[in-house]
Amino acid sequence: MNPFDTFPPKSLPESWLTTPERSVSAEEQMLLQHLSKAEELTRRRSRTKLERYQPFQRQIDFHAGGAEHRERLLTAGNQCGKTTCGAAEATMHLTGRYPPRWPGKRFDKPVRGWVGSDGYLAVRDAAQRLLVGPPEDESAWGTGFIPGDDIADWKRASGAVPNLLDHVTVRHHRNAGSDDAPVWVPDGISVLGFKSYDQGRAKWQGATLDFVWFDEEPPEDVYIEGLTRTNATGGIVWITMTPLQGMTALLQSFYDECGDGS
Repeated sequence: MNPFDTFPPKSLPESWLTTPERSVSAEEQMLLQHLSKAEELTRRRSRTKLERYQPFQRQIDFHAGGAEHRERLLTAGNQCGKTTCGAAEATMHLTGRYPPRWPGKRFDKPVRGWVGSDGYLAVRDAAQRLLVGPPEDESAWGTGFIPGDDIADWKRASGAVPNLLDHVTVRHHRNAGSDDAPVWVPDGISVLGFKSYDQGRAKWQGATLDFVWFDEEPPEDVYIEGLTRTNATGGIVWITMTPLQGMTALLQSFYDECGDGS
């Protein structure tokens, strides 16, 4: 005979089934408050990449060239800061948040621009990542050069590349204060589209743009088409690239005009 048929177990005391409530000490409350503040400070800092941009001299010279040249070229080795330089400048034009004594081109209104690279994967993993944030983590979008509070909206691209954006809309500001004490007042919306060289020249036609950023060397016909997009606005184009293809016709045209930079 099963002994439990004759002697069924008594119900467990309620205290065994529940965890007694414990008051949080003042010290624990203080620690939780400090942790919450630290997390908030980390979140805010992650959204201030543009403010923390400190270009080195070659990057400063490149930015300054935009004040007088419609076309610019920055060549450098891999991981030397050329894409960072391009992303920072694009963000300044999109947001209007130029730093004190900015030496380069200034737009006094919201802008429309494109950034392109050699394939959509390259666009996503380089330019989009630096501008918006990690492509694979939407919760971190806004931690790139474009401040999270300035991202008005985005649209995902259709196609085989996951987490690729078709375009992002950005709040533009004018400075109602001074360079030393800026007062940023929203005055419209800028738009940045993401493009790929392998779309071909035809997909680079039609739009009227204020700037085009080529991250890595484009085919010459795509470059000419991108430059043409800025003719009506008197806008600017720039290339940030590692010259992996040697002395191409496009690269030679810059050297013929400006020299080798030495």
